[in-house]
Amino acid sequence: MREAGSYVLEAGGKRLRPAILLVVSRLLGYRGDHDVRYGAIVEMIHTATLVHDDIIDSAAVRRGRVTANHRWGNQLTVLLGDWLYIRAIELALEVAEVPAMQALSHATSQMTEGEILGLDFQGQIRVTREQYLEITRRKTAELFSVASSLPTYFSPEYERYRPALEEYGRNIGMCFQIVDDILDITGSQKSLGKPVFSDLREGKLTLPFIALLPHLDASERKTLEEILATGQFRETSPDQLRDLLQRHRAVEESREAANEFARLAVAALDDLPKGPELDALTAAPRFVIDRDY
Repeated sequence: MREAGSYVLEAGGKRLRPAILLVVSRLLGYRGDHDVRYGAIVEMIHTATLVHDDIIDSAAVRRGRVTANHRWGNQLTVLLGDWLYIRAIELALEVAEVPAMQALSHATSQMTEGEILGLDFQGQIRVTREQYLEITRRKTAELFSVASSLPTYFSPEYERYRPALEEYGRNIGMCFQIVDDILDITGSQKSLGKPVFSDLREGKLTLPFIALLPHLDASERKTLEEILATGQFRETSPDQLRDLLQRHRAVEESREAANEFARLAVAALDDLPKGPELDALTAAPRFVIDRDY
């Protein structure tokens, strides 16, 4: 377990959730060490979900390396994901801050429910924009929300900032996932650390394709359905599909949606204490949008 756990935790990643948590903690003036603990907890929960996602999706590559499930098999990797989550809860129990644990538990439940909703639509072309956004909120945005607001549980004087920070995190999480879905189309395997069009190959209809659907004729729609169902590009190539998305401005439309969530995230910070920490939080959505991996 130590070998497999080290393997997935050392794989890298942006560590954006714990970074936001630590910056918020400094912004509020917190001087203890609970922020470091909760930053680790949030990252371990996130990593546990990635481990389980790779099993569900039969993914072979993540962050430029062979996934744990392909290296050690599904049996050990399921247990690894469980262990990471339970260890994260143990770390939280050591300080026994019940409201903070309740917030973490709620976010984790939302993530699981989002995964279940996503599975219900896997391989289907009938996903609406509203359904996609609801799945995204649960699967991705709620953990960002709790990461952003956890420091408000460290002292009663911070509680007044909780709604704003929850809203900030939720919106940056929505932005983050939409940009991920765009990069899955526009990025390269080298920069992403995984094959392009992975979502489509795994039967997931993301926002760019939802935006594209109204512009497709019957033949094009059938081709997209076949890729969703089989994970194979038989009647078209990734480059041809990318051209189709660009021609109908589906990527641009999705990027506009990401920009709107970024704007909402920044707007949520209006009443927070001014300083370099607030400047960093304000800059974070732009980092999310401009990244190439």
